[in-house]
Amino acid sequence: MRRSLRFALVAASLVAGTAFASPTNPQNGVEYVTLAAPQPVQTVGKKVEVIEFFAYHCPACYALEAPLIEWAKKNADKVNFRRIHLPFQGANDPEAHLFLTLEAMGKEAELHPKILNAVHVQRVRLMKDDQIIDWVTKNGGVDKAKFMETWNSFGVVTKLRRLPQTGATYQVSGTPTLIVDGKYQTSPGQVAEKLKINDRNQIVQAHLQVLDALVAKAAATK
Repeated sequence: MRRSLRFALVAASLVAGTAFASPTNPQNGVEYVTLAAPQPVQTVGKKVEVIEFFAYHCPACYALEAPLIEWAKKNADKVNFRRIHLPFQGANDPEAHLFLTLEAMGKEAELHPKILNAVHVQRVRLMKDDQIIDWVTKNGGVDKAKFMETWNSFGVVTKLRRLPQTGATYQVSGTPTLIVDGKYQTSPGQVAEKLKINDRNQIVQAHLQVLDALVAKAAATK
């Protein structure tokens, strides 16, 4: 995976940031960065949008999945959580194509855990179009004709072709990466590096604390 942000990223040789790292009081350029150009959000009122850029095959995304979903449910009254699949293989990325197809069918949330389990527990390879189409129509309870119609639809194909630019706009090059309120970018790898921790559970908890702080920061301006 290109520039994958794995939880085991931290090494003793990394140089500490000039600012003091604290997950409950994150600093710009340390635990998070502010995007050069803030992006529009898909939320109204006082809710704060949180986007996870992820990839189905990403081990770090799989490790973050359960805690992040629990966090999103706990904060559902103040957070609008959504996902974007980062197209590591470019404008024809098969995994991203699967994500967009299921999203258009209203099936992504239902099948998301099953896909992650297939990839990371059962070790099913879903990196090519034919592998994906075969698996999802046999194991996802999805009608093949409807799936293929959506897979080939103008709307899905157009979104797929735009995904690389979407990632670039949000300055995302690895997964998982979280965007808060269209302007703050953070990741477990970044938090782990600055706090110099490599225990997976500690990294997850620290990252969720950073998310809490960034959501509060964004909410204060609404």
